[in-house]
Amino acid sequence: MLKKILKMTGIIILSVILLLTVVTVIFVNTSPQFGGKPTKEQKLVYATTGYYTDGKFVNQIASEMEVGVKDIPWLLYEQLKGDPHRQPTSKFDVQHIDSMDIELKPDSISRLTWFGHSAFLLEIAGKKILLDPMFGDVPAPHPWLGKSRYSNGLPIEIEKLPKIDAIIMSHDHYDHLDYGSIMKLKEKTEQFYMPLGVGAHFRKWGVAENRIHELAWWDDIVLDSLKFTCTPARHFSGRGFTDKATTLWASWVIQSPDKNIYFSGDSGYGPHFKEIGKKFGTFDYAMMECGQYNEKWQAIHMMPEETIQAAIDVNAKITQPIHWGAFTLSLHSWTDPIERASKEAGKRNMALCTPAIGEPVLIGQEYPNNPWWEKYK
Repeated sequence: MLKKILKMTGIIILSVILLLTVVTVIFVNTSPQFGGKPTKEQKLVYATTGYYTDGKFVNQIASEMEVGVKDIPWLLYEQLKGDPHRQPTSKFDVQHIDSMDIELKPDSISRLTWFGHSAFLLEIAGKKILLDPMFGDVPAPHPWLGKSRYSNGLPIEIEKLPKIDAIIMSHDHYDHLDYGSIMKLKEKTEQFYMPLGVGAHFRKWGVAENRIHELAWWDDIVLDSLKFTCTPARHFSGRGFTDKATTLWASWVIQSPDKNIYFSGDSGYGPHFKEIGKKFGTFDYAMMECGQYNEKWQAIHMMPEETIQAAIDVNAKITQPIHWGAFTLSLHSWTDPIERASKEAGKRNMALCTPAIGEPVLIGQEYPNNPWWEKYK
């Protein structure tokens, strides 16, 4: 009898595993979330960059994550047991912005609005630019595969945004490139700028070829009075099981006639920050990755103290820690990034800007520095 029960149990377990495998394969191969793939001709172009080998892009320095098979049980245990400090005590409201206020803003004012994590609206030189516009609720290919954002809604819903002149992407991970957001934004956005390979996703999603601009590291492109330069980062890419590092990741320099702005994208600490600082001089404002880190993947996500050092390296007048405040993607408390970065900034005499989500930041004017997160710890 026991032998029969064990046999039936084994059959049930194998059947469940087989069913899950089949469902996963069908989902990966049919869901538009996973995007497209670069062509063979495009890959030949990538090979000329000097940082594309055996079908993969590589970092300037070795950047392997220290997570092996032996770490998987520990990671699963940490995720399953949870920690109440990894998210706010309650969903919080954000400051709201009005579409008419965006339309009527004087061109002489440069303004940033943070949407949480790494998403921004940048209004500069008469242009409206979105950076990594992840406006979805869950940073994953399906809502069941992730946790929802901390806030009640966004500073402004996509449908209420006015015409967007440009979208700038840092890489194709789900917490930065969101299929649902792009589908809503593609008809109201003029131009799309991204690192090499990422354009395959946008083509798959119906964005016209003449609106897609893919850049290699150190390439630049002009949009009227603005210049965008695609600069190195230390990270990786991929949206599926088999496409790791097949598209490029990047940081960006955005220059207007009177402003110099840096957007780090996702990056581990590395020599590229000093290189960027040397090439571009002083930055009026730097948005620096600071969140979702762990010592085991320090090579591709900075620790908060490194965030401040990186801001010093790029010669930033003032920096805003980003990549936090919206989603739980690591094991640290949700306020650990901003608390540690603030402490280090004080030690290193680095000016910090800490706006609440939706709070306008006027570049070159008085900067918000309010610990708004304290209310939700």
